[in-house]
Amino acid sequence: MLAHLILKDGECFRGDAPLGKGGSGEVVFTTAMAGYQEILTDPSFAGQMVCMTFPEQGVYGVHADLGEASRPWAAGFVCRRLSLHPDHTRAEGDLGSWLKRHRIPVITDVDTRALTQHVRDRGAQPGLIWTEADGSLAAGVAAASHLPDMSGQALAGEVSCDDRYEILRPGARFRVAVLDGGIKASILTQLSASGLDLEVFPWDAPASELTAARFHGLFLSNGPGDPAALPGMRREVEACIGRLPIFGICLGHQLLGQAFGGSTFKLKFGHRGANQPVLDLATRRIEITAQNHGFAVDEASLPPEIQVTHRHLSDDTVEGLRHRTLPIFSIQHHPEASPGPHDARGAFGRFIRMMEDHHA
Repeated sequence: MLAHLILKDGECFRGDAPLGKGGSGEVVFTTAMAGYQEILTDPSFAGQMVCMTFPEQGVYGVHADLGEASRPWAAGFVCRRLSLHPDHTRAEGDLGSWLKRHRIPVITDVDTRALTQHVRDRGAQPGLIWTEADGSLAAGVAAASHLPDMSGQALAGEVSCDDRYEILRPGARFRVAVLDGGIKASILTQLSASGLDLEVFPWDAPASELTAARFHGLFLSNGPGDPAALPGMRREVEACIGRLPIFGICLGHQLLGQAFGGSTFKLKFGHRGANQPVLDLATRRIEITAQNHGFAVDEASLPPEIQVTHRHLSDDTVEGLRHRTLPIFSIQHHPEASPGPHDARGAFGRFIRMMEDHHA
């Protein structure tokens, strides 16, 4: 079915809606060349329609062990070509059928290079997949102009777990509270593999539960939306400071920045992909990292007791923080890297060492 991807600024990109379904969300792009299933199931993509810059998608099908959640969270999928006949011996189905089963809007045959360049120039913005069955193109342009922006959207509650649950590790030395703002399954896998017992809490858990005496540390997860729209979550994180070692990533990193007294701001088009260069300021080592975020911590707003530890080499934005005296650190990127390189996985070991030192 003929369709258009219409951005809020009125720009239109012609394509095809093979599933015959429209939808809306913030239009963003990722530079990852593979990993479409992990990307689509990443809760941090909630409310966003993902443009894949690599032209071929679906070539290896879908696999039960590649999901980062039990369902896709992305609001839509934009690509150049979608393969309906996967070429992989262990494929459990094709991507198109999987997307149809989960009712995820798809638009194919889009000039994704032109779309990516437009988003880079004009910024990530809301858009909609408008099929010919939805009405005239002019009507679609009018509808897109009223779409809400991502700034101000609190989405962590939509993707977080409903109830506390445990992931136990035989022989674990430490028990860690995990605040779920939209955590990926592979992050939990890496934490567990590090030798930790985990208790995962919903996004609105109080500090009194997260810092109970049985816990040796606190992990703050990734998640979608605007961190500034989560004042209650920030207050609970702030109440945890100084009570136990804390490690935050992505949304958790941003919430820590705010809890320290800093602020966050929306990036023009964000960092999304598996090849984002980050400089560790202490070691001068460059890590190639996996990232998915549209907001960043404002360095100028941070108090003196907070040290910037990592920087993004493309735009010099803050990629890591540490408290100068308390056992607290955070990184903006995803150390579990699913999909992506494993350069940053040492952060999990750093968390373990921090708890060892604190509880020695």
